[in-house]
Amino acid sequence: MRDFSYRAPRWLPGGHLQTIYPATFIRRPEVAFRRERWAAPDGDFVDIDFLDGQPGKPLVVLFHGLEGSSGSHYARELMAHLRELGWWGAIPHFRGCSGELNAGPRFYHSGDVEELDWILRRLQGSEMRRQIGHFHAAGVSLGGNALLRWLGESGEAAGFIDAACAISAPLDLAGGGEALSSGFNMIYTRVFLKTMIPKCLKKLDQFPGLFDRERLLAARNLHDFDDVVTAPLHGFRDADDYWDRASARHVLDAIRVRTLVLNAQNDPFLPARHLPRHASSCVTLEYPREGGHVGFATGAAPGVNTWLPRRIVAFLEGEDESAR
Repeated sequence: MRDFSYRAPRWLPGGHLQTIYPATFIRRPEVAFRRERWAAPDGDFVDIDFLDGQPGKPLVVLFHGLEGSSGSHYARELMAHLRELGWWGAIPHFRGCSGELNAGPRFYHSGDVEELDWILRRLQGSEMRRQIGHFHAAGVSLGGNALLRWLGESGEAAGFIDAACAISAPLDLAGGGEALSSGFNMIYTRVFLKTMIPKCLKKLDQFPGLFDRERLLAARNLHDFDDVVTAPLHGFRDADDYWDRASARHVLDAIRVRTLVLNAQNDPFLPARHLPRHASSCVTLEYPREGGHVGFATGAAPGVNTWLPRRIVAFLEGEDESAR
């Protein structure tokens, strides 16, 4: 077995640089997607970007992170690698993340199990299923947490998925939320709020009174935002209730699909002390010392961010022996 353990390049030290540099400075490969718009059960729509592969090759369904899309650096990197292998790819966009505000009142959240279940089961029953080989799922950051929640809550019923990967998932939302609420980490929070608040203001134009406009405008961190928007819109009592009930750490022991949970110990979004140490025998907990948040850059400066797609594919193929 090859060793797929991650080693950060010397020229890129620390969790912040390992997070920011890959997302900002490494060139994103061009990928020609085929977009489909699906009518959702609640009358809304969901946009999915597909990468068509070769008959009999595996499919990887990728759930993106908070305010991400098929244009995110990790999505482009993975899909470009799948294209080289002849694999199929699919990137479902969470509500409001495909470039067009969704029609209904809901958004998306870290425990969006119902949405994932509908998407994955529709793909399983589609014409595409007869053209592909193995059926895999992956999730990044928020999408990784949501995928793990779905795997854990579904148990044996998730067995139509052959293997899964969760990358830099906020496994403990309260621990991650606390980390993002102070110091240099506030730079990440401000980036998220810069797009989320304007979307919510447009949502208020669609549905006046949906939530408190003044509290929204006063939100200075993710706890404030989730307390006024995410929690009440999606059936949670408040932000604390949402962060507790949606955290994937509660269901890792219930997962029955072969799954990789990959989190760097220097991830600014989730300090190492919050990383779970126990899970079901189906779950591989892989916590390299470095890598940042969805970073894992490799190569000489200016860097080539290719380790993460190769690690994901190696695990999905079963070539998962790595230093732990």
